[in-house]
Amino acid sequence: MLKSITKRSFGFNLAVAVGSILLLGLVFFLSLGVITKHGDTLTVPDVYKKNVQEATMILEKEGFNVDVRDSIYIDSIPALAVWEQTPEKGATVKVGRTIYLTINKVVPPMVAMPDLEGFTFRSAEMMLRSLRLNVGDTIYKPDFATNTVLQQLLNGKVLKPGKMIPEGSNITLVLSSGTGSTENPAPNLIGLTFLEAKETLSASNLSIGTVLIDPGVGDTLNAYVTKQSPMPRNNLNETNKVRAGESIDIWLSNTRPSKDSEVAAPAEEN
Repeated sequence: MLKSITKRSFGFNLAVAVGSILLLGLVFFLSLGVITKHGDTLTVPDVYKKNVQEATMILEKEGFNVDVRDSIYIDSIPALAVWEQTPEKGATVKVGRTIYLTINKVVPPMVAMPDLEGFTFRSAEMMLRSLRLNVGDTIYKPDFATNTVLQQLLNGKVLKPGKMIPEGSNITLVLSSGTGSTENPAPNLIGLTFLEAKETLSASNLSIGTVLIDPGVGDTLNAYVTKQSPMPRNNLNETNKVRAGESIDIWLSNTRPSKDSEVAAPAEEN
């Protein structure tokens, strides 16, 4: 064969070589459609909210490959359910295409509770959503700062800032409804301990304002209220009135005051 090739002219051999290459190229391109399954397409089924095992079986049965690429926590769907698929449902793709799934985590991740006290309701809601927390119940309580957060609760208990809680938790917000329109007599706190005064004010929908403490006081909760502003009565012995949501300033001392301290001292003459 080698003799036969060498006896032929260079031009003939070149033509044969070029023809062989062209023939091989033609065969390759004609078979390319079969190799790549050109023209064979499928519609991606909907596996949203299906368990990942069920979703994988459905997709593989239809001729797709499956790859779980990510996970996220959504409290509204079951654990291990499909949250997202790429390509999306209804897309037309080639046979054998890989469908990427994002599934729901089994255990919710933990997140630090922010300090929402003093936030407006809208700002608090946005902050909670950014941390994948939910606004649960809203409770309104009289206070001068209308529609601001007074407390944050979880399962009925006060929730301190920084405490780690599961994503998706429902946070109850205690909001200010503003001061009330009805005036009531200022409660008499003179002689009560600080703890008793706090409970008395809370029962009247009032709050403690400025607290001035004598230097010798060590146990604040058991210190006595010696003065308050406004006092129960003014210097004309008239009842002072306050509205729900307002605050009362108090003075604390180790010494229990006498009961006649509830009348405001007469104004000094210049």
